Amino acid sequence: MNATEPDWLQRSQVFSDTLFKDILPFWFPRCVDDQFGGYFSALDRDGTLLDTDKSVWAQGRMAWMLFTLYNDVEQRSEWLDWGSIGLRFLDAFCHDIDGRLFFHMTREGTPIRKRRYAFSESFAAIAYAAHHKASGDDSSAEKARLLFDRFMSWHFTPGMIPPKFTATRPSIGLGPAMIGLVTAQELRKNLGDSLVIESSIDRCLNDILTLFVNDEEEVVMETVGVEGEIIDHFDGRLLNPGHAIEAAWFVMAEGQWRRDDALIKRGIQMLDWMWRRGWDEDCGGIYYFRDLKGKPVQEYWHDMKFWWPHNEAMIASLIAFQVTKDSLWHQRFNAVCEWSFSHFRDPEHGEWFGYLRRDGSVSISSKGNLWKSCFHLPRSLLKCWTLLENRSE
Repeated sequence: MNATEPDWLQRSQVFSDTLFKDILPFWFPRCVDDQFGGYFSALDRDGTLLDTDKSVWAQGRMAWMLFTLYNDVEQRSEWLDWGSIGLRFLDAFCHDIDGRLFFHMTREGTPIRKRRYAFSESFAAIAYAAHHKASGDDSSAEKARLLFDRFMSWHFTPGMIPPKFTATRPSIGLGPAMIGLVTAQELRKNLGDSLVIESSIDRCLNDILTLFVNDEEEVVMETVGVEGEIIDHFDGRLLNPGHAIEAAWFVMAEGQWRRDDALIKRGIQMLDWMWRRGWDEDCGGIYYFRDLKGKPVQEYWHDMKFWWPHNEAMIASLIAFQVTKDSLWHQRFNAVCEWSFSHFRDPEHGEWFGYLRRDGSVSISSKGNLWKSCFHLPRSLLKCWTLLENRSE
């Protein structure tokens, strides 16, 4: 690192100030729907409302964020109150008759879309678990366990998910295993340990490490055949560095929980492989998609820079540095923080842009939609701030 470049390891206050003086005030209370409950997430650059439809992902994720701040930072009544508004909307409107959750709702709570995947269930589960920790409400603990069981059953019971393709080329994706892992970790943190949680963590870890981590190619695959084999076609070769980097820090965190140096080392190896594949050496930042063999990618947004992979890379590289004390991870943490804060941050209206072109120019000026809400960014700021404040421990 050049002596004139900022050292983000010495900037814990920046993460704290960005979280508490910028990101949270941008969203709350303006995103709260005082008439029908729940949260709006489709906000324009200046915070004005673009669309009144509601993301079920956002209800769970944003409620979880608020309860986590209440549990881990300070017991502010507004965080508990705002978080409870999201849960009440989930309870009242977002459950289908089969117990699954919808994905996309009208403002009033009428369902628009239900996805094949059960990620709405996982995000609601962590919110209910964090609410139990914050309030002592045992019904929230039961809802968290039930939704997590539905998530795991839906994704890991053969034949449960309706097929997206024919049976010609069967495949599995990284998403369920990585989301299953972190969801179970959150339930363990807020509800306590159990055989169900530990067996779920073991299952998800095993899938990640045996099916998607490929030592021969030095890569974390996004999609593989059912035995972990590489599918040499566009979809099979497609890599998502952000997903893999996020999975890597979940693996490292589990290694830290278990005091398992080999597991921590494996997570760092995953991170290193995907950092080298994902970092744009010419323009900086992390590509959205790459091809396993360096061939052209089918998706036209492959070289865009999305906010969330950079948020995950901030967390992952900081954990890797604090574990290893290796200057390489110091340099990478500095690089991703510097690029992210200088390109995604909106100094005029606050918050971060979500979607940039390869060169870092803004592609879309809005601050939220069905996928981008008050989650990845504040989680990364909270995690990095906490890690930096506790770095001597």
